[in-house]
Amino acid sequence: MKRAVILGGTGVLGRAIAWRLIRAGWAVDMTGRDRTKMPADLAAAGARFIAAERRDDAALAGVMAGGADLLVDAVCYTDADARQLLPHLAAVTSAVMLSSKAVYVDAAGNHVNSDVAPRFDAPILENNPTMRPGTGDYQSREGYGANKVAAENTLLGSGHPVTVIRASKVHGEGAALPREWMFVKRVLDRRPAVFLAHAGQGADHTTAAVNTAALVERVAAVPAARILNSADPDAPNARQIAAAIARYLGHHWEEVLLDDSAPAGLGDHPWDFRPPLVLSTKASLDLVYEPVGTYAQTIPHQVDWLVKAAAAGAMPGTGDPSLKHYLDYSREEQFTAGSALRTRQRPL
Repeated sequence: MKRAVILGGTGVLGRAIAWRLIRAGWAVDMTGRDRTKMPADLAAAGARFIAAERRDDAALAGVMAGGADLLVDAVCYTDADARQLLPHLAAVTSAVMLSSKAVYVDAAGNHVNSDVAPRFDAPILENNPTMRPGTGDYQSREGYGANKVAAENTLLGSGHPVTVIRASKVHGEGAALPREWMFVKRVLDRRPAVFLAHAGQGADHTTAAVNTAALVERVAAVPAARILNSADPDAPNARQIAAAIARYLGHHWEEVLLDDSAPAGLGDHPWDFRPPLVLSTKASLDLVYEPVGTYAQTIPHQVDWLVKAAAAGAMPGTGDPSLKHYLDYSREEQFTAGSALRTRQRPL
């Protein structure tokens, strides 16, 4: 039986990858600091949880003892993290570093965490310019992408078959930042209307965790040093995302498609990039990788998880402070108090 090790495996991508590999007959070991975050259904399916601190050299050596057919690092954020892996890569057939599209910069040097939003007029290829490699606080807006680039460079230059996978806005069960909660919560609150800034035309390419998992499984079969984008086969805008979620939950609301004259903050959402930010996935498809499905086909898994969590009294997305802004209905109430809602129907 082939062995896979997923470092930091209890997050949204780690879970999806574990399920994909288990169903394909792999033995899967998942590491993490908190055993309570290990999904019970994954453990019941045969995944093994190993309590280990990612940055503890001795713990990492224990996890990697005997090597692995596939190593997936879901928590490699810095050059130091990458260098910790180097002594173990000779005993790994194929390795994957999960990175992010946050590394890309536009012609003006702006990136998704910049004060000025980037502008990409075409789908972003893997050879698009990136931020300069850096150190410092990887949890800061400027430090996140720069540290990721440094880690990528170290692993890609190691001489080992490491695939860097750059995902976009990830969705799936276990997401720490379940952006779609802003629409699911509106449905659960039976809101009669959904407000969308810039007519909901803004888009930031979505990435189903299950699609990334399918790509990882393919990468395991064809080891190499390379960079691959991971995103859904479609790139829905915010209006299409809201419609897909409402449709799945059987809810009808009035669409209020706002223009630039709308009050500041009204209709804000996390996908508001114009022109749309889209990743090219041609390189992944050329690898004969088959996506699990489109956004509308894959989002129900996360929606069901969010609805179940809410029914159990949990509040999804507590780790994402921006959700409080997106779920503040006061601007909508003020707007509707001053004018009657009129839906402007436009093609999706």
